[in-house]
Amino acid sequence: MALNVPDAGETAMLKLILNDATQGDVKIHLYSDDVTPGEADAVASYTLVTDPAAKTLTGASWDTTSTAGTASYAQQTYTYSGAGTSYGYVVTDNAGTGILFSERFSDGPYTIPSGGGTIKVTPTISLS
Repeated sequence: MALNVPDAGETAMLKLILNDATQGDVKIHLYSDDVTPGEADAVASYTLVTDPAAKTLTGASWDTTSTAGTASYAQQTYTYSGAGTSYGYVVTDNAGTGILFSERFSDGPYTIPSGGGTIKVTPTISLS
């Protein structure tokens, strides 16, 4: 599925572009419920996975030079020690209270067996 920037994320990003807000690093969370991202989404629209924990994406580590209009981040690996399911990911502000964007896995959900396993995500955002 395509990346979704909900209304709240659009507003937050515009404020950053226009220097009307400050932004620290952002967090990427996996979500475990069968939700299709939509325009009215908020962080509360998703059940965020807590084990494994969210990962911090530092601002200076995004690659914005490889392709015009695209920012990408190094692949993030989530390691489960037991069973779990993830339908996609949500990127939030550093506090985890404001949504920026989300994406449902196009080939998901990913179901991890009781013995554990990993899910790998390469965060990418493109403007067009």
